[in-house]
Amino acid sequence: MDMNNADAFRVMELGMQGYNCSQILMLLALEAQHKENPDLVRAMTGLVGGMSCGKNCGTLTAGCCLLGLYAGKGTPDANADDRLEPMLHSFVEWFESEFKPRYGGIDCAVILEDDARNRLARCPSIMLESLAKLKEILAENGYAFAA
Repeated sequence: MDMNNADAFRVMELGMQGYNCSQILMLLALEAQHKENPDLVRAMTGLVGGMSCGKNCGTLTAGCCLLGLYAGKGTPDANADDRLEPMLHSFVEWFESEFKPRYGGIDCAVILEDDARNRLARCPSIMLESLAKLKEILAENGYAFAA
């Protein structure tokens, strides 16, 4: 998988600016497309911390949103790409197979073991590994991550 230093630096930089996992993934996708969308970034806050109640990891749910950004329906006269559903399945299956054995589950509370200090130790690598996988899935389906 393609995990590079530029992505790692940007993840840390955005984290230091106060953004969370779901916002960071979406910001990286928007930046790659040379777009800005503060409303979308703000909306991604709803996924942070497992929807603020420790449920599904915000990186997992944000990754699905990221795939939708590229392949989802965006206008009344357009349709979602037929490949979107398999892309989503691929990412979710990969995420589960990668992180469930490592942390015991895919919920934020489980991954962090209800200890906020684990955010610094675990979340950046989860975001970077997920970003690399998302780029791979997009490329396999004919989408360029960067504009």
